[in-house]
Amino acid sequence: MNKIFLYVIAIVSLNCYSQDKNAVNFLIADSNQTAAIYIDKNSDPLLVWAVNELADDVKELTGKRPEIKQTNIISANGIYIGEASSKLFQSKKIQKEVADQWEKFSIQKEKNNLLVTGSDVRGTVYAVFEIADRLGISPWKWWADVHPIKQEKAVLQLPKNGIISSPSVQYRGIFLNDEDWALQPWAAKTFEPETGDIGPKTYEKIFQLLLRLKSNTIWPAMHPSTKGFFTIQGNKEMAQKYHIVIGSSHAEPMLRNNVDEWKPKIYGDYNYFTNKTQVDKYWQDRLDELKSAQNETIMTLGMRGVHDSKMEGAKDLAASIEMVEKIIVNQREMLSNTFKKPLKDIPQAFVPYKEVLELYDNGLKVPSDITLVWPDDNYGYIRRLSNEEEQKRAGGSGVYYHISYWGRPHDYLWLSTTQPGLIWYEMNKAYENGAKKMWIVNVGDIKPAEYDMELFLDLAWDINSIKSDGLNGHLKDWASREFSPKISSEVSSIFEEYYRLAFLRKPEYMGWSQTEPTTPIRLSDFSEDEIWSRIKAYNSLIEKVDSLTRSIPEERKDAWFQLVVYPVKGAAYMNHKFLYWNLEATTSDENQKKKYESLASESYHKIEELTDFYNTKLSNGKWNKMMSMHPRDLPVYDSVKKNTFSKEESKSKIKIVIPANQFSSPKGFKNYQWKTINGLGYSNNSITLFPLKQQYFKAEKPSVTYNFEVETAGDYEVEIHLLPTHSNNFDHEIGVQLDQNTTQFFKTNTKDRDQTWKENVLRNSAIVKLPVSKLEKGKHTITINVNQSGIVLDYITVE
Repeated sequence: MNKIFLYVIAIVSLNCYSQDKNAVNFLIADSNQTAAIYIDKNSDPLLVWAVNELADDVKELTGKRPEIKQTNIISANGIYIGEASSKLFQSKKIQKEVADQWEKFSIQKEKNNLLVTGSDVRGTVYAVFEIADRLGISPWKWWADVHPIKQEKAVLQLPKNGIISSPSVQYRGIFLNDEDWALQPWAAKTFEPETGDIGPKTYEKIFQLLLRLKSNTIWPAMHPSTKGFFTIQGNKEMAQKYHIVIGSSHAEPMLRNNVDEWKPKIYGDYNYFTNKTQVDKYWQDRLDELKSAQNETIMTLGMRGVHDSKMEGAKDLAASIEMVEKIIVNQREMLSNTFKKPLKDIPQAFVPYKEVLELYDNGLKVPSDITLVWPDDNYGYIRRLSNEEEQKRAGGSGVYYHISYWGRPHDYLWLSTTQPGLIWYEMNKAYENGAKKMWIVNVGDIKPAEYDMELFLDLAWDINSIKSDGLNGHLKDWASREFSPKISSEVSSIFEEYYRLAFLRKPEYMGWSQTEPTTPIRLSDFSEDEIWSRIKAYNSLIEKVDSLTRSIPEERKDAWFQLVVYPVKGAAYMNHKFLYWNLEATTSDENQKKKYESLASESYHKIEELTDFYNTKLSNGKWNKMMSMHPRDLPVYDSVKKNTFSKEESKSKIKIVIPANQFSSPKGFKNYQWKTINGLGYSNNSITLFPLKQQYFKAEKPSVTYNFEVETAGDYEVEIHLLPTHSNNFDHEIGVQLDQNTTQFFKTNTKDRDQTWKENVLRNSAIVKLPVSKLEKGKHTITINVNQSGIVLDYITVE
């Protein structure tokens, strides 16, 4: 007897901007006319650039470029764009609604005019790009070659009352990281050979992308392959030109790139216990450089090792805590003396990453005006969030999140497969628990993380823009803008399955190997039935992609390859390579062995062909050296050889699978109720308690009950599959009751980076196992209770 998941995809065919029956239209250009754009003659150069970008966007759409004129009064009909403080809007009511706020903007139709107002420069620029986005211009028009498709007219559609918008999170941005195999070689050898590195020409394109995505912060690339951001002439000036806030990672206090800038032969050891004078001077030199640079910055405080390692010199935990507290005091004194400002007016962050979290949890005191930036565990599960007392801190809190990672137990630097549902859940949970000051996402090389990066930044701008059942709609709107409304449903369903399959096992993990230390590939834990199911699922994705390719407009063919063909087929062929290799090991039929060996080898060569096309032919060679099919040269990327060992064929077992959202009798607690997040988990319908604010349950615990039936009496094992989320105190616990038997309790959290945690993050599942002896034929129930919010149920198996 087998039961399988049933997936229901809601089909909505309309673009997100065309569903409001009360919408108002503003004609920007058609065959007869083009609306002029009016700006204040004293407009900031950044706004002048953005307005010219919009004019170019309209020309690419319609062939006509709006004329840009300077004025200080609203008179002739047209589009008026400026900051609320400009003379243009001084007599307007909207000026009062947006003035003196952070990055707020308004877009309103007033008679025959379009009034576009921002509270500050960035807010006004975001409004300009909101218009471009609503006209169908992708933020990825340069970074993924989403070329505009010509149309007869450009009409902006607005809600009846216009748009007033402001960010949910104050500082929103990306961390360029592990750039050794893509961004750095591409910049150095293809895009910016005159610099030979990631320099101002590359950063200019990155900053332009960030502004189109309504973000404002960069943690620059910092690996040994790349020179320090501030050491390359023009980098910090480019950040100033585009009003981008410069921060730095957990390993780079005081905006210093240690791996490039700390020279042991000059400075000695990077050890505050023995070399305080030199370290202080090293930090002060950067502050002196910034004193007259006019850059916006966020200072990361504290100290770790030169790169991603623990602080040098401490004898024990207590010594580490005492020294880090002294270091923060000294750093803040430097900041205050250098910039001649109150410390509360100098943005500062503290990132309790890896071993630093242990220091914080053991009593490390961080001044209240410093923002606590909570990291995830590198695999998408946030380690800790502010408790009620910490949420009162003046500096607030934020999140440092990964959608790309180098390290134990295995890298995922090749493709971007972090499930959108996981990003949505973890970031919404963080926001509800006070993380509203700063969100930074580690995007690796930007490509091919385009969609996940945009989703993250969309949530950072407006946390309420996507509901728990709205992820498919967001993906569909993205596909509609990038390709065509005609195929948006099909594209969104492809990606929903692409992310779901990778949730169980990312393409980078299909060799069942690990790294640091690196281990050889081995056969998978999948049964033969699971192998064939997975092969068929990926074959279906390939067929759908090939079928849709024929309908892609010529202007979008390059974008289609980058955003869909390469990631989907790359993941499929990586799975095929190992799954056929597994099948070869389990069959005794020599002809079948040869067939499977050939299919595994063929899959490897298909990845080679796709990657070669990406680098040498795509967009006329624009992206040469941007895509590596073997980052860090780990064994998983190699061509598999003929098996020298065999695997016993797995025996068929009776397996009942129950998706978590198919419960029969949910029990909540006060305002906490069970709710499904569509697009989360291997079931695609994981459940958790809403609201997402941290809450413990003691006497009365929320629970869900499931019904199932077995046709054969015997010994069974119940498995509860949960997402491997974390609680502040690492004390998640569930109770499991079978029928009327005594409830058994299980701790589900892992702490630190032990073997169980490694297994959990590689399979995105924390598994609770309950052996059941002599289970009778017939109907049964399983009831699961939880001791706190933040526990996510994915699915249950009875085997």
